[in-house]
Amino acid sequence: MTYTFKIEHTRIPKQKPATDQLGFGKIFTDHMFILDYTEGQGWHDGRIVPYQPILLDPSAMVFHYGQTVFEGMKAYITVNGEVSLFRPERNFARLNASNARLCIPTIDEELALEALKQLVKLDRDWIPTAENTSLYIRPFIIATEPYLGVSPSKKYQFIIIMSPVGSYYAEGINPVKILVEKQYVRAVAGGTGEAKTGGNYASSLKAQEVAAKEGYAQTLWLDGRENEYVEEVGSMNIFFKINGTVVTPALNGSILPGITRDSMLQVLRKHNIPVQERRISITEIIEAHKQGTLEESFGTGTAAVISPIGQLKFEGTEYVINNGEIGEVAQLLYDTLTGIQYGKLEDVYSWTVIVK
Repeated sequence: MTYTFKIEHTRIPKQKPATDQLGFGKIFTDHMFILDYTEGQGWHDGRIVPYQPILLDPSAMVFHYGQTVFEGMKAYITVNGEVSLFRPERNFARLNASNARLCIPTIDEELALEALKQLVKLDRDWIPTAENTSLYIRPFIIATEPYLGVSPSKKYQFIIIMSPVGSYYAEGINPVKILVEKQYVRAVAGGTGEAKTGGNYASSLKAQEVAAKEGYAQTLWLDGRENEYVEEVGSMNIFFKINGTVVTPALNGSILPGITRDSMLQVLRKHNIPVQERRISITEIIEAHKQGTLEESFGTGTAAVISPIGQLKFEGTEYVINNGEIGEVAQLLYDTLTGIQYGKLEDVYSWTVIVK
């Protein structure tokens, strides 16, 4: 199906930043995509416009009841000079899963992908080409009906904005220090943990603030019921290599089904590396460290791809992992995924979508 969108070109193009000034999520491209939803009419009036503030009524429901979802993905310039997206169809499928949980109308995933392609094509010159840089893409939906009753909104906007970025963590691919959180919880099964919605991240800020004050890059979340089983690290899925087997928490209703997580699992299995998706307790992790069988740990996500974990702090004790160095499995996974994303390796998984 062919989708046509109105395009309004910016009259005042922004100055593009130098590569060493990118940071993460602070600078935005010249254009954005907007699609409106009205009950009884459905999604309508898709358009690409200059990047600009959003005009909303103070009573817009997103401000009061948090009815909002979002996604995160990237565009890359490959070694052949092509523009590549990594598994974008999975992001829009997950967005619709989040929509279902938040009572937001689903979007046409093919329309969303076509809108993204046209937006990326228009702002192609914003995609940085230096090593470890990319164009971060943030699709999101907000409830816009002006109403203070507690019910699903009757109006929404689906918006895509984009930002040229460098590494998510200042450490880059170097191992980070993680604080195991015992006081606060991020989500519970039956809640919204498996949806990508703003409230999940707002509730994580306090623990992250505490971790940062102690010199740690992120928080390792335990389950919200028994406060014992490992779930996520910061906004990433987590993996451990224990005695030769890679283990990651099984999806349980409170863990976000990461697209990078799924990609890593496929790469591990293709390389015949033993891997398990199961419940794993912090007690098991500490015991494996004491026995010398905790060989690696790393977080995975769109923003950082892989973030090796060089140290855990749990109940006042620090546990150094793999001498604070990146492990062989983490390096393999990072090289494989980034190799495919930047076109350095053959995409044997058919994950990439080329924007033409």
